[in-house]
Amino acid sequence: MTGPGSTSPLYATFSRADVAFERGEGAWLIDSRGERWLDFGSGIAVNALGHAHPHLVATLKAQAEKVWHVSNAFRIPDQERLAERLVANSFADRCFFTNSGAEALECAFKTVRRYHWANGHPERFRIITMEGAFHGRTLATIAAGGQEKYLEGFGPKVDGFDQVPFNDMAAVKAAVTAETAGILVEPIQGEGGVRVIPPESLRALRQICDEHGLLLIFDEVQCGYGRTGRFFAYEWSGVTPDVMAVAKGIGGGFPLGACLATEAAAAAMKAGVHGTTYGGNPLAMAVGNAVLDVVLADGFLERVRAASLRFKQSLAGIVDRHPDLFEEVRGEGLLIGLKCKRPVAEMNAAFRGQHLLTIAAGDGVVRLLPPLIVTDEEILEAVKRIDDAAVALSASSSAALKAAAARSA
Repeated sequence: MTGPGSTSPLYATFSRADVAFERGEGAWLIDSRGERWLDFGSGIAVNALGHAHPHLVATLKAQAEKVWHVSNAFRIPDQERLAERLVANSFADRCFFTNSGAEALECAFKTVRRYHWANGHPERFRIITMEGAFHGRTLATIAAGGQEKYLEGFGPKVDGFDQVPFNDMAAVKAAVTAETAGILVEPIQGEGGVRVIPPESLRALRQICDEHGLLLIFDEVQCGYGRTGRFFAYEWSGVTPDVMAVAKGIGGGFPLGACLATEAAAAAMKAGVHGTTYGGNPLAMAVGNAVLDVVLADGFLERVRAASLRFKQSLAGIVDRHPDLFEEVRGEGLLIGLKCKRPVAEMNAAFRGQHLLTIAAGDGVVRLLPPLIVTDEEILEAVKRIDDAAVALSASSSAALKAAAARSA
């Protein structure tokens, strides 16, 4: 067995913490040493219902004894059922299932380009995106995100994406040309630092699209599926997109994504123009329907909103108590960012020292993404661990300053 100090057969593309988990229970993970960790990362917002949720486990076991995969050459009843439920609970009329968020975005790009091609404007293929965005790791999605650290070393940037400053509506308007096909935005940037696009800005984007005949694309891979306390984040603004990518929480830990679209936007996606081998397979569809059973149950999203309010109020107290370490609390629902005054890697390490798992983000932010089933007691425990980590960091800084002063005396 390979370890952190040995040669691994894996690509060296991840900086992994030296801890391995063997099982989970709700918001908790148990490592190979039997130690318990409070999971406020949720696999980067994936484990929406926590670990080993009884309904998901029972569904997966039952489906595993039936059929796993048949390909989209045949009807898949649970796929039709999940699509019907998503359409009934969103703006959309059509749904295409994928295995990941990046694939859902790729489908969105193709849908938008194909729409304009079918309507006699093949020259319209460019998509306006925003600085700080993260849309995936394929060649097209890293081009859409536009971040140099993800583009470096991968050859010419895929053409067709024009980036503007974050939340700059004047820049968006100026970027529209005769080749523009659509505008892509995350209602809340997760990787970019839990930065919320204000409702008035989303309304402005909708108006720009309507005025110029563009399609509005939302990336709700991270902020969708109940994460903000609404089923989809766009619901807070009253604005609906034409096309939307979702993933992460949609499978509760099982690889699954979807591209949702209006009838008009999806009309040109005819048989043979797009496809997937694994997307929408019976195993994934069974789990996806099980997730919806829970998330759409009466009172579930109200409970997420109540938990969010309690968590954010408690974190505001942490910011007040430790102004040397923290600047502000950001986000909606249980997609929360803690803006730090110390390096994020240092803060995450300090939280791990308290057996609390958190996720790094841009703009000096630590993401707090507890499962949507988190209890009040677990929220209070997380806040206590954050406070304990802050106290330890402040103490170590004070000791270091005293030591430095003593050396210079």
